[in-house]
Amino acid sequence: MDEKWEKEAKEHQKLYKYHLERGNFNKMLKALPGLHEEAFAKIDCLQCANCCKNHSPRFKQPDIKRIAKSLRMKEGDLVERYLKLDEEGDYVTRSKPCPFLAEDNTCNIYDDRPGDCARYPYTDEDVFLKRTQLTLKNTVVCPIAFTVMEGLLKIR
Repeated sequence: MDEKWEKEAKEHQKLYKYHLERGNFNKMLKALPGLHEEAFAKIDCLQCANCCKNHSPRFKQPDIKRIAKSLRMKEGDLVERYLKLDEEGDYVTRSKPCPFLAEDNTCNIYDDRPGDCARYPYTDEDVFLKRTQLTLKNTVVCPIAFTVMEGLLKIR
């Protein structure tokens, strides 16, 4: 996918917001699985990795425990080395891009990655429709979120 989508996503923010807040929720929810599958079939996350380069997931306690075990580290050492508390009191990565992102855009902790990473960009969940600010932010970072949102605009 070319980079034109980023410009278009920025230009469509008000339109997206209006559609998410005033569109037919049930029709959009019903369309999400198909739009999600279609977008993931067309777009290769490994060619992009914008999410890993620009965002940090929340690392919840079960995530920290699982990742520390997988890396054969103490939980405290994992937190000290890679994480910090954000304004909301959540653990997030200390640096961008994510310290677990490899040069080939794969994830060094993929099988144990945080729940937020596994669910991103939430295009197959009602969260995509309910959390407008998060969705708007994701449409300018993730070509899949952009593609799904563009598909939702066609639903009346």
